[in-house]
Parts: sequence; structure tokens; C-alpha cells
Amino acid sequence: MTAARALLAGIVDYAGLFPPAARSMDESVREHARWRRSAEAWMLGRFVVPAARLVELSRAAEAYLPRPGEGDPWRLSALLGPDVRGDSALVTAFNASQAGSAVVDAVELKAGSAETAEAALEAVPGGVAAFVEAPLGSQPGGLLTTLGRRRARAKVRTGGVVPEAIPDPSALARFIASCAAEGVPFKATAGLHHAVRAEHPLTYEPGGPRAVMHGFLNVFAAAAFASVGATAADVEAVLRDEDASAFRFDDGLAWRHLRVSADDVAKARRDGATSFGSCSFAEPVDDLRSLGVLARAEEPRLALAPRRGTP
Repeated sequence: MTAARALLAGIVDYAGLFPPAARSMDESVREHARWRRSAEAWMLGRFVVPAARLVELSRAAEAYLPRPGEGDPWRLSALLGPDVRGDSALVTAFNASQAGSAVVDAVELKAGSAETAEAALEAVPGGVAAFVEAPLGSQPGGLLTTLGRRRARAKVRTGGVVPEAIPDPSALARFIASCAAEGVPFKATAGLHHAVRAEHPLTYEPGGPRAVMHGFLNVFAAAAFASVGATAADVEAVLRDEDASAFRFDDGLAWRHLRVSADDVAKARRDGATSFGSCSFAEPVDDLRSLGVLARAEEPRLALAPRRGTP
């Protein structure tokens, strides 16, 4: 597997139900089904859905779900609300009713502290990966220690529909470095529609707010370097870089003076940065096409093209 494929395989959890796209269930299901049949399906991860809407999803997806034994089941990530035990029961019932066609193999929940995370994780169904959203406003150490001990995973919010929802690169770098140090895998959500850090509109409304958004290539490259011992300063520098040509793929992944092998990239994806949620699958794909990644992802040597206007 090339480093580009290792970095991008199954990376996007499709979250079309959520802002800024906020599609209907029928629209989101159709879009997910369409991308599952596309040449880029290898980049597609789970379908993200609130646990409270699993029955609605069952009805909307009936015509698209494979019959048991006739195709790969849809993989879902269910968002659990404050009633973690009640929502977990909905997950268990859905998995029983859709066996062989769809499976909730991950859940996502919020916890403000190690203590609340401990209590919530007690209610999560067995055999399901649990991602606990970690607030970036404080040091994540205590919560991450609990997640590591419980073999749970972390979740970090990397953007939103207003500028103040975008975390500073220093806070995100601390989180990524802490996850690597504690051996806790994580997923990211919100604000990662584009590959490389740059200014973009935050919504699809004409004249809506704009801000500098994190790039998913920056985030996942930073996590790969952190997994092999990069310093926190280097992790932050990777996150801040807006020069697409600084990221290079050959028999590994390189950024300026840092380098990691394709095998280590694959390991970092498996054990570190697992995926990111995005309400658009088309935008990440289009960005990677414009950079030349997808067209030549299988070639042994690949350097990212600079963005327009970059010397």
C-alpha cells in the first residue's frame, strides 16, 4: 500500500445530516449510497447518524442496504445523547434487526470529565468502539488516561459554522501529542472539508462567515509524525502549514524535515487518527483531485501540486 492510500483509506465518515450541509435523511442516504459505488469508495468510512434516528435510517436506506451475505454491510457511527443507556439500547436493537445489512460498530458521546466518561462508557454496548469528545479548553491528560484504560477512543472538534468554533493549532497540537503519548486513538469532526489549511467559507450560504480552517491532510500527517515521536512544536508546525507543496508522498509521507514510512502511516491510521466526520464527501475528494493525489495515488512517487497562486 502506498503512503497516500494508507493515509486516506476509509478516512471520511460521511455526516451529511449535520451542518453546514444538514441534508435530509433521504438525501444523506442517497449520497452515501452513491459514493459507495464510486471509484473513491475506498476513502469512505462510516455513516454518522444520531442513535435516535436509527429507525428513520432503516426506512430510508431499505432500498440501498445489501441483503445479508450479498455485500459489505453499511458501517455506522451512532451519536449518543445525554441518555447514554437509552440510546445504547437503540443501537443494540438496530444491530439485531439489520444483521448482515448494516451495523453500528462505533458510537460517539460527550463527556466533560474523566468521571462522566467512566459512567457513560459503562452503558455502551460491548464490541462497539466508543469515541468520547474531549474538550480542548483544558489539559486532556486525565480524560485520555481514563479512555486508554477503558480502551475507548477520543473525539476532537476541529471546526464549525462560526470562526470561534475553530480551535487554535496549539490546542489541537497538544491534543494530538497527548493522544499519541497515551496510546489513545481519536477521530476528528467538523471543519475538515479541505485537504490543506487555508481560508474558506464556513457555510454554504452566500456571504456567510469565512475563516482559516484546519486541513485534514495537516491533521492526519501531524498525527502520523506524532506517532513516531515528533515534538509538540513540530506537530503544531505541521498543523499551521498552508503550503500544499510541503507535503510529499513517495515511498512514505514527508513534510519538510519530517518523514514517516508507509507502514508507519498505516499504523498511525489504525492506532492513532482513525477518521474524520464531514458533511461533504465531494469536497475532500475534489480537493485531493486538485492536488493530484487521487489521480496518481498508486504511483510510487507523488508530490502535491501547490495551490493556485503559490509560487
